[in-house]
Amino acid sequence: MQSKKTTFSTQIGNIKIGGDAPVVVQSMTNTDTADVAKTTQQCLELANAGSELVRLTVNNEQAAAAIPKIVENLDKQNCHVPLIGDFHYNGHKLLQDFPDCAKSLAKYRINPGNVGFGSKKDQQFATMIEMACKYNKPIRIGVNWGSLDQSVLAAEMDNNKQRQNPLSAEQVLQNALITSALQSAEIAEKIGLPKQQIILSCKVSAVPDLISVYTELSKRCNYALHLGLTEAGMGIPGIVSSTAALAILLNQGIGDTIRISLTPTPNGSRCDEVRVAQEILQSLNLRAFKPTVIACPGCGRTTSTVFQKLAEDVNLYLQTQMPTWKVLYPGVEMLNIAIMGCIVNGPGESKHAHIGISLPGTGEEPAAPVYVDGKKIATLKGNAEELFKEFIKIIENYIKQTFL
Repeated sequence: MQSKKTTFSTQIGNIKIGGDAPVVVQSMTNTDTADVAKTTQQCLELANAGSELVRLTVNNEQAAAAIPKIVENLDKQNCHVPLIGDFHYNGHKLLQDFPDCAKSLAKYRINPGNVGFGSKKDQQFATMIEMACKYNKPIRIGVNWGSLDQSVLAAEMDNNKQRQNPLSAEQVLQNALITSALQSAEIAEKIGLPKQQIILSCKVSAVPDLISVYTELSKRCNYALHLGLTEAGMGIPGIVSSTAALAILLNQGIGDTIRISLTPTPNGSRCDEVRVAQEILQSLNLRAFKPTVIACPGCGRTTSTVFQKLAEDVNLYLQTQMPTWKVLYPGVEMLNIAIMGCIVNGPGESKHAHIGISLPGTGEEPAAPVYVDGKKIATLKGNAEELFKEFIKIIENYIKQTFL
């Protein structure tokens, strides 16, 4: 893997971003921020799912007034996840008029395309930077292709007309995104914000465009970078698009923090975007959040569904236990477990894992050898429920003996 990570790092609450710090997972609430109870609850859910930063919309006076109360409620529940304020259009006014909000937030997110228009734009952007300086807060300058500063785009289009070999409209748009981010960062530094307290993002929705923009952006600056598609979509398409884009960039060492912007199902869990982000980082060996469970896809040899049920139950059990285990057993997230359906690859895969079980492929009450660190230690028999109970005992004993 190439290393292109910034040499600068910043502290956001108790989380370090940039430099040699691991890539950080963040998410965003979709509650009305003014509803303190609902927003506090969703922040708790996201933090418990593993979100290391949580962003909230701060779009009006009621939302700004709610921020200190939300932080207070979270502190009472021993949750200290840093909160990021997402500002558009009126951020300069809200940060000035609600100093407790400005102080309570761990970071401000500023979209240079939405800070103001015409002659007011520069002054309103400067006001937000001055507030960040006053309260010693890092910022993310987040440029989006859906709200790009039109004056920057117009300048790029004019420059393109002068080229001997003009760029495509797509390339002009990409250059405008990057230019907007870099110019805004330069202005922020001139006002007095330290370079290490600036994070940049240039978000689009198309995977090839995102890869092109961040590849070029990483060449042209040394700021910490936040990765993510502007809108990934719903379900499997959204997960695949996010994975396709971010995996390529992360594998090149590009990116210091990520968010997966999935569209949730109606009343669906917002935590899905956190889990997808974790899975991407874990699959690339950049982070480890929970034990890895390897399970075969099944084929004509696996006529029994026992191994599928066992894999599902073990995954769910590990997920529910991790909040406790990561405190009691440091390093448990490095555990590898194999749950295999038949004897073709089953024994071999099981021996390669820390703990592995190989089912015979047929029969609802199979005999399944279990391997620990490459050695067969038992043969489990019984139905799916009985196998699960016995296999969990082996996993728990291994954890207690290995991760103390």
